[in-house]
Amino acid sequence: MKKQPATEKSVKSSVNLLSVSPAAEDHVSLERIVAEPEWANYSGAKWTLHWSATLGSALTVLRQCPVPIVICERDLSGSSWKDLLRETAAMPDAPYVIVTSRLADHQLWGEALNLGAYDVLAKPFDVHEVIRIVSLAWIHWHERRAKVPARTMTCVA
Repeated sequence: MKKQPATEKSVKSSVNLLSVSPAAEDHVSLERIVAEPEWANYSGAKWTLHWSATLGSALTVLRQCPVPIVICERDLSGSSWKDLLRETAAMPDAPYVIVTSRLADHQLWGEALNLGAYDVLAKPFDVHEVIRIVSLAWIHWHERRAKVPARTMTCVA
């Protein structure tokens, strides 16, 4: 019996993506990108985008839903992406964190990767770059999770 690759299995389920930013335009931009036909074709999954404006509300979503990828603005109200990274590191099935910034320079990129973020995205978002980075992060998260028995969890609406 032929085994299906992980990405083929995922088509049948929804994958959650969390956008954390105090800027509503970030969420709207990501929502448009997730709605692109190219997104589903490239990732092979149906995605549900969740929004959070603060670290506290993001952590609430992360405790309620299995979220493999978090796209987080560098500067949050009263906190930063580093706080989110620290909070998620101890979570079972910890999500990959992708940092975003209008000033996504080599210094931010180096710091983010050294501290454990998956990658950095510059704003305004480039559709193809977002699709590529998020899809690769999801594949890596899914492969990492397949190696360790995961807890079962569904989103609480």
